[in-house]
Amino acid sequence: MVGTPPAVRAADVPEWADDVVGELPYPVVFATVSGAHLYGFSSVDSDLDLRSCHVLPLGAVVGLHTGPDTLQVGGERAGVELDVVSQELAKFIRLLLKPNGYVLEQLLSPLVVRTSPLHEELTALSRHCRTSQHARHYLGFAAGQWELFQRTGELKPALYTLRVLHTGIHLMRTGEIQADLRVLASLPYLPDLIEAKRAGEHRLLPEGLVSRERLAADVRALTGTLESARAAARLPAAPSAGKALDALLIRTRLGHG
Repeated sequence: MVGTPPAVRAADVPEWADDVVGELPYPVVFATVSGAHLYGFSSVDSDLDLRSCHVLPLGAVVGLHTGPDTLQVGGERAGVELDVVSQELAKFIRLLLKPNGYVLEQLLSPLVVRTSPLHEELTALSRHCRTSQHARHYLGFAAGQWELFQRTGELKPALYTLRVLHTGIHLMRTGEIQADLRVLASLPYLPDLIEAKRAGEHRLLPEGLVSRERLAADVRALTGTLESARAAARLPAAPSAGKALDALLIRTRLGHG
């Protein structure tokens, strides 16, 4: 099931993004845009983060010489730095069955470069992969980004911290993935911080928009809210899509012999 460009391309996806995906050496199940563009706070100098899932031919899975689980491509296109990462279908499914919010966000990103019927199947099954344990992913990611902000004072990790906490809270409360901070923003200064970041990836937290003390207090409060939302979540503790995903993988393998 080779992926094809979507009928309607999202405004934030450049026309040439599909050409980049087309240069990958294996059939692509889907390709989406992740990173700051997905999170709603890209800068004029942001990389374009493309995330993909590819399928190895059967001989490259069962033979002596197996193909790559992960493909990584860098470079530049139209003056934009590229960060392309593609996971082989089996590896992607294993990640999907773990409490890994990042993988869910890639799969469900509305910024679609390529799609396929298999992408649609994975999307449908992902509903049975969302668990209360995903809160751990978002809490850990937030803690790492907050530590980075404290070391550098840069606006980017501050926004990443706030983004993952908001996304985690939303998932625990609704069972839905929403990675765009502009949609989730619950703090009055967030639109100004997002606008400030458009000027550059590595600018410092601007003075006057929010104090470090207020920011730290809000991060603590959001962390507590996420922990409480996890305790109250109606999500299952473990995914239930394992057998269905295994069957999908086998069927796809046999079709790519």
